[in-house]
Amino acid sequence: MKDFTIVLAPDSFKESMTAKEVCLAMEKGIKRVNNKINCVHVPMADGGEGTMQSLIDATNGKVYSIKVVGPLSNEVEAQYGILGNGKVGVIEMASASGIHLVSKEKRNPLITTTYGTGQLIKACLDKGVKKILIGIGGSSTNDGGTGAMEALGAKFLDETGKEIGFGGGNLGKLEKIDLSNLDKRLKSVEIEVASDVSNPLCGENGASNVFGPQKGATKEMVEILDKNLKHYADIIKKQLKKDVLDIPGAGAAGGLGAGLLAFLDGKLKKGIDLVIKYSGLEDKVKLCDVVFTGEGSIDYQTKFGKTPIGVARLAKKYDKPVIALAGKVGDNIDELYENGIDSIFGIVREITSIEDALKAGKENVEKASENVMRLINLCEKNKNI
Repeated sequence: MKDFTIVLAPDSFKESMTAKEVCLAMEKGIKRVNNKINCVHVPMADGGEGTMQSLIDATNGKVYSIKVVGPLSNEVEAQYGILGNGKVGVIEMASASGIHLVSKEKRNPLITTTYGTGQLIKACLDKGVKKILIGIGGSSTNDGGTGAMEALGAKFLDETGKEIGFGGGNLGKLEKIDLSNLDKRLKSVEIEVASDVSNPLCGENGASNVFGPQKGATKEMVEILDKNLKHYADIIKKQLKKDVLDIPGAGAAGGLGAGLLAFLDGKLKKGIDLVIKYSGLEDKVKLCDVVFTGEGSIDYQTKFGKTPIGVARLAKKYDKPVIALAGKVGDNIDELYENGIDSIFGIVREITSIEDALKAGKENVEKASENVMRLINLCEKNKNI
């Protein structure tokens, strides 16, 4: 197996390993069989949690921590990254405005704000970047992105000219949008938004109805929030001549998608596509012999834009075999074989609790990778691979 190369492109295994740690465990198992195998690490993500870290790891970038305004207007510590080329900033809005930052009893999308997310955007601008990638999953907010825009200099005013205040509950007071002090540097920076949802801003499938309840909204609150976002969209259309109401993805992160579209000319894209682009995965896959991917749980839903299927579709473009590892293998995985994955292996070796399985993640990935490599080795010897 001279000059045999395997690209390792897994997502994180949630609560067990980062994507980089999965890569290291895969390589360790593979090299137990043959230490001459060339393993190329490309830590992946799909735009949600772990996206920033994966891109930083894949490009040898750097992570920075700063204090920002959290969802409940309290101070929190959040992170942003600058990719290895120094020209691209990457943000996860959840780091500053995520639901994990608000305890269940305090969740209230009438008052939660995305202000901290805007501060992260500003921090990237201060580093002189030319592009900013923003992952917008896991939010605690429903403010249409107004908080983030306020952090960047925008003002949202009521009929008396007074600022309306934070939260989706105040959007109904909005009468005028003042962008005269919006950070001028934004005009020369490209904003790409990683989202894995296609929900519109309002209505039955909109931000408030679909995601509001998990953020603490009662039925009555959902009605208020949805009405307020509709009013917000009407003001945007009237004053900015931009119609964001029914754009797929505008409802992501409580309408932050709409705000990024309307005020920063953001481009909504599938998270996995952005990670593939900025990690340089395609160039590495072109030159490899086999691709390993995986994530904590794989089932039929994986085909809807999750990391393993995104990696597999790219690999099939170059006719490369794809092996996927998972902590849990769910139902109807046959559909995944039609989308580029050649074989799926569960890594858990014995009946155990979820807690113990998470703790043993690295060891289980190592052993599973070793076993897969032994099979590849056998097939190579028999010229069947």
